[in-house]
Amino acid sequence: MSISLSPAALARVQRYLVETPEALGLRFGVSRTGCSGWQHIADLARDQREGDHVFEQDGVRIYVDDTSLPLVDGTRIDLVKQRLGEQFVFRNPNAADECGCGESFTTSADTA
Repeated sequence: MSISLSPAALARVQRYLVETPEALGLRFGVSRTGCSGWQHIADLARDQREGDHVFEQDGVRIYVDDTSLPLVDGTRIDLVKQRLGEQFVFRNPNAADECGCGESFTTSADTA
């Protein structure tokens, strides 16, 4: 089981952590929302919670809760620059389908 960051995403998360020294790393997971059912959530981890799985890449810790892990296992987080902005993009092998706007996804387990 693993979560990985592309070089661009890793560099951006490292900058966030320098700007927020009290943060422990990146918190990554899912929440129920949208028309397809699940939405990726990424934020700074400010604490380690019971049931967290911790992955580390080049000194950056990624915290994933027990419920989210089966839905995001194998995800590669990338950072894409578009025009004047940038955004994280989640390449999740567990996503079987996405809603039209791309904000939420479903897994094959959801459709079974």
